[in-house]
Amino acid sequence: MEQREVLVVLFDGVQALDVSGPVEVFHGAGREVPGGYRIRTASLDGSPVRTTSGLTLVPDTTLAAAGPPHTLLVPGGEGTRTPDPRLVDWLRGNAHRARRKVSVCSGALLLAEAGLLDGRRATTHWMLCDTLAERFPAVRVEPEPIYVRDGDLATSAGVTAGIDLALALVEEDLGRDLALTIARHLVVFLRRPGNQTQFSAQLAAQTAQRRPLRDVQQWITENPAGDLSVDALAQRARLSPRHFARAFRDEVGMTPGRYVDRVRLEAARRHLEDSADGIEQVSRHCGYGTPEAMRRAFLRVLGASPAEYRRRFRTAGPPLVSS
Repeated sequence: MEQREVLVVLFDGVQALDVSGPVEVFHGAGREVPGGYRIRTASLDGSPVRTTSGLTLVPDTTLAAAGPPHTLLVPGGEGTRTPDPRLVDWLRGNAHRARRKVSVCSGALLLAEAGLLDGRRATTHWMLCDTLAERFPAVRVEPEPIYVRDGDLATSAGVTAGIDLALALVEEDLGRDLALTIARHLVVFLRRPGNQTQFSAQLAAQTAQRRPLRDVQQWITENPAGDLSVDALAQRARLSPRHFARAFRDEVGMTPGRYVDRVRLEAARRHLEDSADGIEQVSRHCGYGTPEAMRRAFLRVLGASPAEYRRRFRTAGPPLVSS
């Protein structure tokens, strides 16, 4: 069996969880399949590095002495904001030797600084997506997914998304059953789809400034199966439909229709995860009307049907209700 070396790049100001999360996944896979992975850590000069939380990590070797790895993993952290130029130069000159380049959180900034993301699809922590897009216009930034795969390049959002991505890579390398075993050991889901959004509908949108619009946002969340047409929502806000639609878009950052779609999808996901209700009952409860309408929404946004989503993410509970 091929042994896949995972080389983790360390630097002062690295985020400890960006390192330890994926490392635990690959280490667990190597324990279950002896020889599956070999993990090495390296800093520029081999010296210990200080993480953002104050922990000290001792690397195995220097970057110069590390051979070409199967997977090069670049974590994030405050040290990516003003990176050591020597680290950027090393990435620019050596990353291409890795068969797979992976970043976690703001590690994408290091890859971009080295020119490795030019013309490629990528993501990072949602708070840094605008920064990535503005500083590196050649990068095709996708702000919502928890991770993005583009050929031999894989980038992920903040912290726990690195675990999701590592599990996806283990599944690709060694199979779903092994990845599921590792996920169970770590008590995490296997596996959130890469195009699952980084945050909830409420966090993805801004909170409206005006009280009537904030009340409408809250009412939508509490009543996903209600009449959520622009006319009905405008009446609730005591505004004309045209004025309401314009004000909602300006203050919330998206149209009323898009906000409703997100809230309904999130409500349906929670019901599928936490309840034993049948698919038809969930679709009615969350405002879709029919199972087919809900199925189309799930496939469009999550790339999985409601039934498949439930199989992946449902928590333990009573037997499912057939529908």
